[in-house]
Amino acid sequence: MHLSEVKSSEIKNLDLLAKQVVEGFITGIHKSPFHGFSVEFSEHKLYNNGESTRHIDWKLFAKTEKLYTKKYEEETNLRCHIIIDNSASMHYPILKKQTVNSLNKVGFSAVAAASLMEILKRQRDAVGLSIYSDSYEYYAPEKGGERHRTMLLHQLEKLFLPAKKTTTETYKYLHEIAEKIHRRSLIFLFTDMFQTSKADDALFEALRHLKYNKHEVILFHTYDGKTEFDFNFDNSPKKFIDVETGEEINVFAENIKEKYKELVGNYFKELKNKCLQYKIDYVPVDIHKGYNEILTSYLIGRKKNK
Repeated sequence: MHLSEVKSSEIKNLDLLAKQVVEGFITGIHKSPFHGFSVEFSEHKLYNNGESTRHIDWKLFAKTEKLYTKKYEEETNLRCHIIIDNSASMHYPILKKQTVNSLNKVGFSAVAAASLMEILKRQRDAVGLSIYSDSYEYYAPEKGGERHRTMLLHQLEKLFLPAKKTTTETYKYLHEIAEKIHRRSLIFLFTDMFQTSKADDALFEALRHLKYNKHEVILFHTYDGKTEFDFNFDNSPKKFIDVETGEEINVFAENIKEKYKELVGNYFKELKNKCLQYKIDYVPVDIHKGYNEILTSYLIGRKKNK
């Protein structure tokens, strides 16, 4: 679903926005290559002979003449853990106010995570959340239940606040998170893959650690396609500042655009190949292109884990 389809213009109610995104996704799924996918969003299951009759929904029986039992929040099918990089670089582009049509990378990740949580709720899957920057800011284990989801949404809403100017070492916190997730889970990681000191090898070692307990890992490589990939700047002199280190450089965009795009394109290919090598699902996510690919990745990951 594209942001232009969402009526609200400001991020006032993340829960409502997530519902709108998921409804748009479900409506469109039958027109997509995944139209054959079984997406059962039901709070009931058919009664099987021999089961306790305690949870039969008699009101639904009166309407349908079929026996269904209510599915309760603790009856989860899959365990999922969402990890969000909240470092300074994820707060690019710098915006005075975020709206549904104008989000930075971490704002986009927050809406995407809330949308995943909405679809997980409908599937009765458990969800946990980790947020890190220059520290391990937040951790909640995988659970079902509305109170738990409300608590996680509250944490996601905090991501719309301005960033602290901090560097981050993603590899370090992924190791810490891996130690906390013991039961086999589907793990979603939102990060722009920017680190200040360690080589990519250290990051991929941490990703490998996440896979240690047979977890399925999906890496959502989050970026601003217009500027970080296409380098779409006018040719007036520009001062580029590294939001994490504060390092500055003055350039004319046109002078380096071609070489920049070549280097970034190669970097994306290297990331994809490395993920292939480590059996990690790599999904490049342009924050200007909506949430369908993210929600589809969940469906594919869920199918693999059933």
